[in-house]
Amino acid sequence: MATRFKIHPDNPQLRMVDAVVEQLHRGAVMLYPTDTVFAIGCDIRSKAGQERIRRMRSLPDSKPLTFVASDISQISDYAKISDSAYQVIRQLVPGPYTLLLPATKMVPNLVLNSKRKITGIRVPDNFLCQMLIAELGNPLISMSAKLPDWDEPSSNEELYDLFDPLVDIIIEADAEYRSPFGDHLSTMIDFTNDVPEITREGLGIELAEKII
Repeated sequence: MATRFKIHPDNPQLRMVDAVVEQLHRGAVMLYPTDTVFAIGCDIRSKAGQERIRRMRSLPDSKPLTFVASDISQISDYAKISDSAYQVIRQLVPGPYTLLLPATKMVPNLVLNSKRKITGIRVPDNFLCQMLIAELGNPLISMSAKLPDWDEPSSNEELYDLFDPLVDIIIEADAEYRSPFGDHLSTMIDFTNDVPEITREGLGIELAEKII
């Protein structure tokens, strides 16, 4: 059974954030809200946590895991950003965008596609996420909270009950439940070539199309 934390989304209680971070440092997996949909995640340095998430989502090793960073400066630690890509990215983050970028050696191999050294990174426009990352000192794995062959829940409580036996932490932050499919997902942009390309349309698509 997961430990539940009711944390204010705009004014997070530091003692609760610290309690979550302490468990994350020990390899805990959590269900938490982002600026798009609820996500399951762990400390990017937790190999055991990443393996649990792969099993939970039935993800093969060839499927890269995405993660969330605190700001564009932290992105540059984990990804190679060209000058032209930087000019676009700085106009999009924080926001509902997944950025596909060439990975640096800071990204654990378990997170990456085994054949392509490409990583997916987000900087969510969510104060609680940013605070968790800041207190943790590392990015968080962020995979949309869905399960193979599931009956999709229709409310936060149904989602919490579904993941309660699967994760260690559930963060309740008055976030509205959004389906982890279609328009509720982040817009994905590939920066691995000379010209950025939108590879998935989702939240924030209008701004992305305008800038790119």
